[in-house]
Amino acid sequence: MPESLGDWKRTHNCGELRIENVGEEVCLMGWVGKRRDHGGVIFVDLRDRHGITQVVFRPDLKADTHAIAEGIRNEYVLAIKGRVEPRPEGMANPKLPTGAIDIECSDLRLLNESDTPPFAIEPDIDVNEELRLRYRYLDLRRPEMQQALLLRHRAAQETRQYLTAQGFLEIETPFLMKSTPEGARDYLVPSRVQRGHFYALPQSPQTYKQLLMIAGYDRYFQIVRCFRDEDLRGDRQPEFTQIDIEMAFVTEDDVMHFSEGLTRHLFARVIGVDIPAPIPRMTYREAMDRFGTDRPDTRFGLEIVDISDAAHASDFQVFKSVLASGGQVRGINAKGCANYSRKQIDDLTAFVARHGARGLAWIKVADKGLESSIVKFFPAQAQQMLRSALDAQIGDLLLFVADQPAIVATALGNLRLELARQQDLMRADHFSFLWVTQFPLLEFDDGEKRYVACHHPFTSPMEADLPMLETAPGDVRARAYDLVLNGNEVAGGSIRIHQREIQERVFRMLGISERESREKFGFLLDAFRYGAPPHGGIAFGYDRLIALMAGKAFIRDVIPFPKTNTAASLMDGAPSAVDSAQLRELGLRLS
Repeated sequence: MPESLGDWKRTHNCGELRIENVGEEVCLMGWVGKRRDHGGVIFVDLRDRHGITQVVFRPDLKADTHAIAEGIRNEYVLAIKGRVEPRPEGMANPKLPTGAIDIECSDLRLLNESDTPPFAIEPDIDVNEELRLRYRYLDLRRPEMQQALLLRHRAAQETRQYLTAQGFLEIETPFLMKSTPEGARDYLVPSRVQRGHFYALPQSPQTYKQLLMIAGYDRYFQIVRCFRDEDLRGDRQPEFTQIDIEMAFVTEDDVMHFSEGLTRHLFARVIGVDIPAPIPRMTYREAMDRFGTDRPDTRFGLEIVDISDAAHASDFQVFKSVLASGGQVRGINAKGCANYSRKQIDDLTAFVARHGARGLAWIKVADKGLESSIVKFFPAQAQQMLRSALDAQIGDLLLFVADQPAIVATALGNLRLELARQQDLMRADHFSFLWVTQFPLLEFDDGEKRYVACHHPFTSPMEADLPMLETAPGDVRARAYDLVLNGNEVAGGSIRIHQREIQERVFRMLGISERESREKFGFLLDAFRYGAPPHGGIAFGYDRLIALMAGKAFIRDVIPFPKTNTAASLMDGAPSAVDSAQLRELGLRLS
């Protein structure tokens, strides 16, 4: 039967005893990782989050304790007392920090029993992820999950220490706020006291941190939970964490320079990686032209190249007709891939088709020259132009897409990633950072037939582009910047609008009427009347950053209790129905 602790006190954890502790009487507590019976002598790996210590139960040392040990199984919770002894010569385990010692158990308390777990509590298990999420409390016992959460903890502590040393104040902002729909849908919380009215959970503390700048708190941060009720495509969660930062009296360079300092500090202190300074910068336009995306993975080349001149010089009507209709012809040099079979190339053609491209043209660079069914349409001059534009060498495979700019960017941007995967160019232990700047301020939404903010409606336009705000809104650049790591946006921010009249102009371009702007954002517009300083900031996607630092493919592997792709918690059954009495109290009725 399980026992209580009584007057037993834990003296050490399961990861700290060493050869220097030999001879000490100790008390350890933890879970049974493994149990082995070697001819009457029982060995147990006792585990807690700090490590593993081997405990030995000998029938000649204490018979009643040994008898209890015969009945214990994996994941039983034990408290043991005993003497630290050196392992016999040749029996030390150099893979364990505690591998030079054993505990000769003299007393044992069985604190709790355990059913057989639905999966093994050990590293690198091959088990259905739904099962892991359903029994997340067991999954979190595994060493790799413990290491991920330890890394997450250390990064949070280093963030707080670094920002505090830089003069930042950690200030909390409300979770229950006014709903100001713009972008993703808000999670709404009904008010019991004011029936028919709702709070929203924050998608970010954007307006609050701007108000803190107006209030004179010129350096603010918090590690904050955010909520977005959106369709969970890809690796997203309905609730996530940000390192939220705002500063007054700064320019883009100030925010980016400071953010680089924080990033280098975290990588050096938490995982021992030195990030070169300064981090390279690239405009949005250049990123789209060279990589087909605004968050390029720069761990490898495979850059996209414009071959319009060679296409014009050719007789290949497929390319020329696309150019005549305002489209683009661009290509990638897949270095060393001229040995690709026709099936492999057909697979790449099908791949770009899934991203909207109508076809994929190809040319192999062989010893005797260019080889392809389309080479006959390229006279010698056009062939030389192709080779020069793509830096083509013998053994290379040249791949081309001809279509409208957005399709070309999407198809080739994804094709370069696919080629990199096939060639194993995406090393998880290599960290390639990049700043992307000067994003478009607005983009036209064909569905809503209006302009929408590319970042958020409080992003400042570049001063040089302000005259175009009403006449050519799609050409206006934002004072926005994203920090990209290995093809992932890990931080994004901007210089904010701090002048009421400019904010009102942006609202009008977004189709927000004066009445609506007063209703949704009147508190912010009023605050601008009382000496709002120039200010800007950035938010780090904490979950994504930690996942990349830990070498994990998915953010849910560094979140203690994540949701599924349908925003459900398999462990506790959230979201769930509530009873009618709760609804009546809130003045709600389901239809």
